[in-house]
Amino acid sequence: MPNADDLAHLDATAQAELVRTKQVKPLELVEAAIERIERLNPRLNAVVTPLYDEARKIAAAKLPNGPFKGVPFLLKDLGAANAGVRQTLGSVFARDYVPDHDSELVVRHKRAGLVILGKTNTPEFGILPTTEPRLFGPARNPWDTNRTTGGSSGGSAAAVASGMVPIAHANDGGGSIRIPASCCGLFGLKPTRARNPLGPDLGDMISGLAVEHAVTRSVRDSAALLDATCGPDIGDPYWAPPPKRRFLKEVGADPGTLRIAFTATAQTGVSVHPDCVAAVQDAAKLCADLGHEVTEAAPEANGELALQCFTAVFAGGCAWTFDGLAYLTGKTPTADEVEPLTWAIYQMGRGQSASEYLLAITMLQRMSRDIARFFTEYDIVITPTLAEPPVPLGTFDSPPDNPLQGLLRAGEFVPFTPVCNFTGQPAMSVPLFWNAEGLPIGVHFIGRFGDEATLFRLAAQLEQARPWANRRPPVSA
Repeated sequence: MPNADDLAHLDATAQAELVRTKQVKPLELVEAAIERIERLNPRLNAVVTPLYDEARKIAAAKLPNGPFKGVPFLLKDLGAANAGVRQTLGSVFARDYVPDHDSELVVRHKRAGLVILGKTNTPEFGILPTTEPRLFGPARNPWDTNRTTGGSSGGSAAAVASGMVPIAHANDGGGSIRIPASCCGLFGLKPTRARNPLGPDLGDMISGLAVEHAVTRSVRDSAALLDATCGPDIGDPYWAPPPKRRFLKEVGADPGTLRIAFTATAQTGVSVHPDCVAAVQDAAKLCADLGHEVTEAAPEANGELALQCFTAVFAGGCAWTFDGLAYLTGKTPTADEVEPLTWAIYQMGRGQSASEYLLAITMLQRMSRDIARFFTEYDIVITPTLAEPPVPLGTFDSPPDNPLQGLLRAGEFVPFTPVCNFTGQPAMSVPLFWNAEGLPIGVHFIGRFGDEATLFRLAAQLEQARPWANRRPPVSA
C-alpha cells in the first residue's frame, strides 16, 4: 500500500484504480483521508460536520462497484441532502435541520462508490463569494490562510487543494464552483443548466441559476464524476441536451482547431487586477501556441442591466430559500438568526413583486439569446474567473449601518462568472497561472450551451501543456 502522503497526491481516478486492482482497501483510503482532515482542518476549517464513524462502516462493507469505489468524498453543506445528517446551509437558522432522505445527486454519488466523510463549510445560504459564515467561522485558503477560499464552495475547495480528499461536491449559482477553484488552484467546471438533477425536492433552483457538480484536481475526475451523476431524474421539468458520448471519452480527444475569443474587460465596468489580465493574456497565447484561432473579442451585453436583473433574481432566491427553510423547520424567520446581509437581501427579495421577478427573468433570457448568437461564431470565450487575486478574509464584511455593502463589494470581485448562470452555459475555471505572491489565478473558459465536451477536450489539452498537479500549497498533506 502507498503511504498516506502518497495517497494524498493521487486524484480520485488513481485512488479508485488502486482499489480496483486490490492494491489498497477502501477502508485504508478512508482512514488515510480522516487522518489528513484531522491534521489539516484545525488550520483551514474546511470540514464542519465530520461523519467518520459512518464512513468507516460504509468503507468496510460491500460498496457499489462504481467508477469511484472506495474514494473519500466530502459534501458541501448546501444543496446536497444526506439522510440523517444536519444540513445547515451555513446558517444559525438551519443549524438543527436534518433531512430524512438523500438528494438524487447524493444517491448517484453513493452509487458511484464514493464514501462521504463529512460536510464542508459554506457561507450563509451560499450568498457571498467567500466562505466566512457566522455559524462556523472562516474557511482558510491553503495557499495563504489569511485570504479567502472563495465561495460558496470554499470549504470543499480548501479540502481538495490541501489534499484532504481528491474530489468534493460543489454547486454554482453565480460562480460558486469556479470562484473557489480559482482561489484555491483547482479545476472547477460548472455544467450546463439541468445537466445534474436537483430532485426529489427541487425541479430547478432559482429559475435555473444554480447547478450541481464538484471541484477537482484533475480534468478526468471532473469528467468521470459528471458521467456518474448526469441525466434527468423522474419528473424533472427540463434537462440538458444529452451528450453524444461519455464525458471521460472527451478527455484526451483532439479538440481540433477551436475559434477562441478572449477579453479581460468586465462589462459591468469594474477594474480588473493586472494579475488577472496577465492570466488571460497568458492563456490566450497558450491556446494560440496549441494551434487554435484566438481573437480578442467579446459578446456585447449591457452589464449594468444584467447585474440589476441578476440581483433581483438572486434576492428572490434568497427569500425563497429562507421561507422554504421556515416551512421545513416550522420556525419563523427572524433577523437575529441570520447575518445582517442575509436579512437585508431577504427583505429585498420579499419586497419585489412577482411581475418584477418575472420581468428580470425575461430580460436575462433576452440577453442570453444575444450571447448565444456570439457563440455561432466562436467555440470558446476566455475571461478572467475573478477581477482580483484571492482577497484577504474580511473583505466582504458589512458595517451595521450598511448591511448590503458586502454584496456590492462582491460585485467588484465577481463580474465574469454570473453570466453563465443566467445563460445556462457550461464554463470552467482552469488553474493555469500563479502570481508573484504565489497565489493561484484561475482562467475562465465559457462553452456553448450543452457543450461540456469541447471544454473537457480543451481542458485536457491545457492540463497536458501546463500541468498543475504537482503544485502544492503551503498548507497541504
